[in-house]
Amino acid sequence: MNVQDVLAAQVKEAVSNIFNVTLETVEFQPTRKDFEGDITLVTFPMLRQIKTSPVKLGEAIGDYLVAHNQEIEKFNVVQGFLNIVLADAYYLNFFGKVKDDPDFGKASVGEESIMVEYSSPNTNKPLHLGHIRNNLLGYSVSEILKASGKKVYKTQIINDRGIHICKSMLAWQRFGNDETPESTGLKGDKLVGNYYVKFDKAYKEEVSYLQAQGKTEDEAKAEAPILKDAQEMLRKWEAGDAEVVELWKTMNQWVYDGFEETYAKLGVDFDKNYYESNTYLLGKNVVAEGLEKGIFYRKDDGSVWIDLTDEGLDEKIVLRSDGTAVYMTQDIGTAIQRVKDYHINGMVYTVGNEQDYHFKVLFLILKKLGYEWAENLYHLSYGMVDLPSGKMKSREGTVVDADDLIEEMTATAKNISEELGKLDGYSEAEKEELYGIIGLGALKYYILKVDPRKRILFNPEESVDFQGNTGPFIQYTYARIQSILRKAEFDYSNPIFEYSLNEKEKQLIKQLQLYPETVQLAAENHSPALIANYTYELVKEFNSFYQNVTILGTEDETEKNFRVQLSKAVGDVIKSSFALLGIQVPERM
Repeated sequence: MNVQDVLAAQVKEAVSNIFNVTLETVEFQPTRKDFEGDITLVTFPMLRQIKTSPVKLGEAIGDYLVAHNQEIEKFNVVQGFLNIVLADAYYLNFFGKVKDDPDFGKASVGEESIMVEYSSPNTNKPLHLGHIRNNLLGYSVSEILKASGKKVYKTQIINDRGIHICKSMLAWQRFGNDETPESTGLKGDKLVGNYYVKFDKAYKEEVSYLQAQGKTEDEAKAEAPILKDAQEMLRKWEAGDAEVVELWKTMNQWVYDGFEETYAKLGVDFDKNYYESNTYLLGKNVVAEGLEKGIFYRKDDGSVWIDLTDEGLDEKIVLRSDGTAVYMTQDIGTAIQRVKDYHINGMVYTVGNEQDYHFKVLFLILKKLGYEWAENLYHLSYGMVDLPSGKMKSREGTVVDADDLIEEMTATAKNISEELGKLDGYSEAEKEELYGIIGLGALKYYILKVDPRKRILFNPEESVDFQGNTGPFIQYTYARIQSILRKAEFDYSNPIFEYSLNEKEKQLIKQLQLYPETVQLAAENHSPALIANYTYELVKEFNSFYQNVTILGTEDETEKNFRVQLSKAVGDVIKSSFALLGIQVPERM
């Protein structure tokens, strides 16, 4: 039970004993910085039931609390606010319980289970900067939900079928000369992506030629021979043509192998991959059932729709007139399949904000179909990521390749680390590992510290700054703490329950106390930004402590032991919170 719950019970007891009044609720808030106190009771709402002045009420309750709770040292009343000063014993008891708890901040796993979908790329090109934000958000939210006490399954649905992949396949057949990732030394996703670009180039040339022959732009785009050949290839794939299916499997595997390399570099993983080639027929039987129940209706041309105008949305097609599924149909079927596969209570979809409307419709349809778990669906909607122009070379001026960005971040970390000159005594292998940890930490923190819904302007050099609200600044503080622990060549493990805390120590413990509720809040809001910014506040508090008190140099043994314990606990929480963001921390920097 936290201090607020204990105090609430005691305030109710005080009011009952002194005024013979039963309170339903009690309101607390943090004490304002310009007043003495750790937690403040707001007495105004009580005056509706108790006929006295706010100051007299506050003093009566304050006297009762001091008399009945040894962890309350004193109090003061300012108008209708009772500012309570907690005794050092309270903070020391809390710290003694959590300082060596490896799971501090995390809740035990309950019955609720949830699936988080992220990444979900197309198989015709490499992952790009937008995918990086998607992957970092999805992975981090998965870890935060786990820490909040939920069972979590991480998944992606890979868009491995359709005209886009046929375009790459056709271009490879025409222009590829049988080249492979092995023969070219290219990652498979890069190789396939190159052929998608080659298709586009050939297509544009054909469109220009047809326009020169007198066709309109729309006619030329529809009649270009290379597009017609790609459409024919898609028909053959859908009909199960052996040669087309074999090429499709081969080229998709090249892409999957390439994706796996990028995922490994980013430090993200999945429990289950779903493939659109296996799910694109799902949902059609659900539409048939929904028709019978009157949830959907059929138009004269045979297409099937749902009318959501009463809910402030639109009419939405769920089956074309030729009986083929649209994306919405697939998403309905896939959601139902996932619940069957994993018996989950809800799902989180990590998808850009251009799909906000799609998910409103999807969730509403699933509710109308009567699925209870549809109440627990969440669209983790996020904004675009932009780069300052000229910072990095981008393909065709629009897409920033994920692998290139990761490489760029490592190189930036290397340049800045070498300028700072703090790596004496490191082997080349240790340096390279450290550059990777700093570079990726900078990238991840810069992206995750921003509310997911906001658009980001990502500046690689700014993100690797060793000062301010950055990943490397926090990593450096962690390394500083590990340095203190290496120098503390004595046993500092025994708990300390009698000690007079100074203000810096108390503030640091208060910040540690906020970690468990921050984890829960971040889970409720699906927001890694809350964890990132909590960690930054903790690090700022530690650096203020570090600059204002002597840790290893103090003569008082109890003081020295306690301050090393406190430093270690802060380091443990930094490591724990950064793990929720998917960020590593170096033992030295």
